[in-house]
Amino acid sequence: MIPLTKALSSSVGKKLLMALTGVGLILFILLHVLGNLSLYKADGTTFNLYAAGMESFGVLLTIAEVGLATVFIVHIVLAVMLKLDHKAARPIGYKKLKTKGRPVGASTPSNISSRNMIITGVVLLAFLILHIWQFRIGKMATDAPRAEINGVSVVDLHHIVHTVFTDPLYVAIYVGAMLFLGFHMRHGFWSAFQSLGAMNARLTKPVYALGVAFAILVAAGFLFIPIWIYFDIPGMLS
Repeated sequence: MIPLTKALSSSVGKKLLMALTGVGLILFILLHVLGNLSLYKADGTTFNLYAAGMESFGVLLTIAEVGLATVFIVHIVLAVMLKLDHKAARPIGYKKLKTKGRPVGASTPSNISSRNMIITGVVLLAFLILHIWQFRIGKMATDAPRAEINGVSVVDLHHIVHTVFTDPLYVAIYVGAMLFLGFHMRHGFWSAFQSLGAMNARLTKPVYALGVAFAILVAAGFLFIPIWIYFDIPGMLS
């Protein structure tokens, strides 16, 4: 096992740690979107059962949340450190080479997402703070709506979510943030495999295509929820 201080002193070590934290975040995002799919149901019982089940873990849930926040922050810090290392190593930018078609490094979706990973990451961090405030801290309020499930009173998180997404401003913020998430994961998925040494010439295109498909599906799964609720579309899964 490479000591943490040694790993942080090398570019390779930082990339490896960044890839590992990235994979952890991708797994969390996947589980989160799967749980949130129950919001497409008009009846809030399924989603409230999911939320109550998470709450039942008590202190373990708090530890997991703190751990997730730590992983997120470490991921961003490593990205900034690698960016600074890159700038220090190459203070003068590369000259743009032209081909018959367009300059190398032209503004393709892939290049846009790869060049702006820190920006999209910071935007997502700001969004995460808002998200936690609204749906984690906000539901602790004494006047939070309640629902009864199997004779047990629980916070009606389904109602809270629907109330938030009646505001077009929050719908726009959430949809925009999920577009940023899609762009971030589009490059991050492929980059993580590359940094972990799980790539070769034969796998490059399939893994890249898988990353694009994964980013689109996850981002779409999240961003259509506020739209679905705002326009009061009948429950898709009812």
